[in-house]
Amino acid sequence: MISLLAAASLLTAQPACAPVSGSDALWGEELRFIAVGELHGTAEAPAAFADLVCLALKKGPVTAVLEYPVQMQATFDAFMAEPDADAARALLLDYPHGPFRYHDGRGSEAMLAMLQRFRALHQAGGDLKLLASVPASPRVEGFTQSHAELDRAQLWSAAARAAPERRMMIFVGSVHAGKARRFGSSLGLPAAAHFRPEEVLSLYVATNGGEAWNCREECGPYALTPLDLGDRRGVVIAPEADGAFDGYLAVGPATASPPVARP
Repeated sequence: MISLLAAASLLTAQPACAPVSGSDALWGEELRFIAVGELHGTAEAPAAFADLVCLALKKGPVTAVLEYPVQMQATFDAFMAEPDADAARALLLDYPHGPFRYHDGRGSEAMLAMLQRFRALHQAGGDLKLLASVPASPRVEGFTQSHAELDRAQLWSAAARAAPERRMMIFVGSVHAGKARRFGSSLGLPAAAHFRPEEVLSLYVATNGGEAWNCREECGPYALTPLDLGDRRGVVIAPEADGAFDGYLAVGPATASPPVARP
């Protein structure tokens, strides 16, 4: 489905990518969407996703779909185009209502580093675009989160149809990246479940414990429950019993990534 001709347009000046074990499973011709579901606030998940995006760029054009409000799209476009690294960073941090002012894990040092890496890949000639993908649709009384998930899926679909040659690499919270409703969940269908299963490969970010920085009763590092994958790292294709994910992006022990320090 992804045109082979697109790969021929890549420039050889792109930075080298770190290898990711098992990542060859992601580049099938039928796969249009690669969805990676994380728990916000670790250092490892954004770094691993950036590695996958780097590898995807070797195959053809990529759109990195990120869990930021659609109102940030113009800022993302300007950030990617800005030739000066310090000025580009300031564009993100100065956005008045963005996640780098109100921390929920999406405004972490690791997320900023991921975005800066994406800009560097683009500046080096990679055909990479960012898509802010949290819709601005209002919440209506009596309508559940399942309708918000449908809005996300519609936004992803519209972007894919507008540029069918682009591979969609999606990085969102795990509740949005599943391909089936989890048993007992009040969420309804996750966003990724609204597409034909053959078009989507969904990965759950798996850690061997460690910590993530997020906000519960208070904001700070919280312990994570380990998922026993042994010493495996990278992409592990192993469908969960409930069918929500095709496998894991195994990152080992997690390190909490705090909010970006502001001057």
